Amino acid sequence: MSDIPVDRSKRTWLIASGCAGAVGGVATAVPFVSTFQPSERAKAAGAAVEVDISALKPGEKVTVEWRGKPVWIIKRTPEQLAELPKLDPQLADPKSERKPSELTPAYARNEGRSIKADVLVVVGICTHLGCSPVDKFQPGAQPSLPDDWGGGFLCPCHGSTFDMAGRVFKNKPAPDNLEVPPHMYLSDTRLLIGEDKKA
Repeated sequence: MSDIPVDRSKRTWLIASGCAGAVGGVATAVPFVSTFQPSERAKAAGAAVEVDISALKPGEKVTVEWRGKPVWIIKRTPEQLAELPKLDPQLADPKSERKPSELTPAYARNEGRSIKADVLVVVGICTHLGCSPVDKFQPGAQPSLPDDWGGGFLCPCHGSTFDMAGRVFKNKPAPDNLEVPPHMYLSDTRLLIGEDKKA
């Protein structure tokens, strides 16, 4: 042991300063380290989304967000459904045979591209350059649409048109039909977007 005298007040001051510095360092590090954790929003971005469609009436649309994308859920009218088979000759991919695994799950490779005939579930992003098409459900002649328009969607950016099943018309910039996301019914009125039994 050394016989050097110790200044007790200086020693106490040094210990207190060291402790305060350690606490300050931890307080600074915790928020910094926490920035590496995914936010609640980021965690939810990849999660499946449950939607109650009990209030959705024929001819109406609801939009939900899944993985940062708008997903449209449309309750089609009997008239809109009756129009679909008539359009096949005008469509670029009427049977959804292009990129089937990427854009259309097996259970949606039908005329309506849906599990239930009257309910369409599609990602509302144009397959051309990622713009968002607008609703043009009203049939008949309208600006930027043909005189025999039967209802569907128009991408205002470059003029691509899609029918009420999200199928793209021929000779348009969009190369493919709108994407049908994985989805399934939990009940007659509850949809789960982002998961399906086959996945």
